[in-house]
Amino acid sequence: MNELQNVIIPEWKELGLLDEVIITQSNLNDSTQIQQMRQLVDQGVDAIIVCCSNPTALNQTVQYAADKGVPVFSLTGYLTSPYAINSSVNYQVAGFEIGKNMAEQIGGEGNVLVVEGIPGTSGSDSQDRGVKAGLASAPGVKVVGSVAGMWTDQVAQGEVQKWLATHPGKLDGIVVQSAAEMGVLRAVQQSGRGDVPVAIGGELGALCYWRNNPDYITASYQVWPPADEMQLIWNIMMRTLQGQGPKIQSVLVDPIKLTHEDLTKVMNEDCSVDSPDWLSVGADRWGGSSDYLDDFFLKPADPKKYTAK
Repeated sequence: MNELQNVIIPEWKELGLLDEVIITQSNLNDSTQIQQMRQLVDQGVDAIIVCCSNPTALNQTVQYAADKGVPVFSLTGYLTSPYAINSSVNYQVAGFEIGKNMAEQIGGEGNVLVVEGIPGTSGSDSQDRGVKAGLASAPGVKVVGSVAGMWTDQVAQGEVQKWLATHPGKLDGIVVQSAAEMGVLRAVQQSGRGDVPVAIGGELGALCYWRNNPDYITASYQVWPPADEMQLIWNIMMRTLQGQGPKIQSVLVDPIKLTHEDLTKVMNEDCSVDSPDWLSVGADRWGGSSDYLDDFFLKPADPKKYTAK
């Protein structure tokens, strides 16, 4: 929302290519989101962006929008309707890399707790499948539990605390979907098991902990940098509205691996573990560059230079 409201909207208004952005919040309720989408279509919007959606629940509403000439764009996950355009990281590949890295970090054997995101959403389910496949790449690794962190630090902290309290046995690692790693880190530390490695994504607080504890983990994977995600879907939407003609339904990008050396180049020692912000990897690295997106359109052009004909 910060990227949208303070960067994207002012820039595109100045270009004369944007009138208004209407923001709604469904709080994970499919029925509410469906109602909001239909109201937006009836109000005459030109396009709709949805986030983190159930892959099938919105399909009829996407069809409703398409019938009235309103394209729907889904970020951070996908919709299965043929009338939707999707963009995100390849969540299954990302999950596999994270799971495989954890398996390697614990020496190919041990007990691992998996913290999912929001079960039922496409991004969460795809990443969870990938994580478990990555962990299974080492036969000696056993998944001893799975809880839902809901991509929220407070929820993940509570769920992991409850799990740890009822499972006092040996635990060698925790794989968590970002954004919930800081909550899991706090739960582990408060339980007295601070030596258990936790997968870290893009939360600056968690990255700061790793910045100042170099041997804690071996790598971090950027799966969902929200500012960059918004830039990516926004550019796809604008290109589509300008008639550039998307070739395929889904634009996927690769997860970005960070080593501790990489982290030291973008984060100082005086960082804060209480930071609520996110690491931005930059649109050029996250698929938002013109050269990358040009390949996905029949008539590619810089969307910021568009003039109505």
